[in-house]
Amino acid sequence: MKVKLYMRELYKLWSSALNEKQITDIFETANKKLDQKAKMFSADDSMKDIRSSKVRWISDEWVKNLLWEYVKKANLNAFDIDVQNDAEIQFTEYHSDQADHYGWHHDIDWNGQILTDRKISVTVQLSDVNEYEGGDFEFEEIKTNANFKSKGTVLVFPSYLRHRILPVTSGIRYSLVAWFSGSRWR
Repeated sequence: MKVKLYMRELYKLWSSALNEKQITDIFETANKKLDQKAKMFSADDSMKDIRSSKVRWISDEWVKNLLWEYVKKANLNAFDIDVQNDAEIQFTEYHSDQADHYGWHHDIDWNGQILTDRKISVTVQLSDVNEYEGGDFEFEEIKTNANFKSKGTVLVFPSYLRHRILPVTSGIRYSLVAWFSGSRWR
């Protein structure tokens, strides 16, 4: 029996992977959706200051399938997590005039009452690095000098990793985030 060996990594990064047309198409798709204030799993008042941004939910198959290609590559080469091409996708805007941010969090709703969990998270940088200041993406337990800010960069990681977006201090940071699900964590 042949055993597949893979390098277990905590994240996979494709710098400037999406081209201008793909990014423009994502913006056009998002602009057809209603924007709303971002929420969290918990409605607890003590959590209200953790997240500040605007979001638009996207359900278009072409966007899901575009991201799924990166999830498959990352999963095959690094994670080996039970995941399906089933995703929630969110276009996110972080505005400097609101000091928008998202404090330390993971992407799994451990109190969820459904039979699936978010397994793999995807973040796509849609803004050019010169269009905003602040808004850095950081992992809590991983120190890296990787460039997450290049326009079109795709970052894929297991949804249980804690991460945050620092406050945007100038301009607007746009990103696309998605969470691909699988059977419940066990």
